[in-house]
Amino acid sequence: MQVGDILRRKTPRVVTVRMNETVGIAAQLMRANNISALVVKDVVRSEGNTAVGMFTERDVVRAIAEHGAAGVNLKVSQLVPVQRLVACSSSDTLEHVRHLMKVHHIRHLPVIDNFALAGVISMRDVSAAFDEAASGAPKAA
Repeated sequence: MQVGDILRRKTPRVVTVRMNETVGIAAQLMRANNISALVVKDVVRSEGNTAVGMFTERDVVRAIAEHGAAGVNLKVSQLVPVQRLVACSSSDTLEHVRHLMKVHHIRHLPVIDNFALAGVISMRDVSAAFDEAASGAPKAA
């Protein structure tokens, strides 16, 4: 099974946050959309509207743990690593995605096709797909 097989079953909407937004705004976006991760976009650089990372509930917890209540005023850019973005494509296999998640200790991957954000795949999506394949019956989303 490929990533694209999962994306076709999911809502095409991907919730994003800009690097210059605060942790508080990011947390509100996650809560309002009932999700645990946001794709971080860099709309300042010359490359334009580009996915540069993932901001997760773990980042919110780290901001509060390290800075107390003032952590909600930190910029997302202060918590998102500036290293290379770990991503996959819709043609990647779920085995490859599971390997990436394991090696990088992450639970969400942006899906990038032809330099454009196509969606997000989570460890839950991967696990459900493997469960479905093992049982032979589709799981309810």
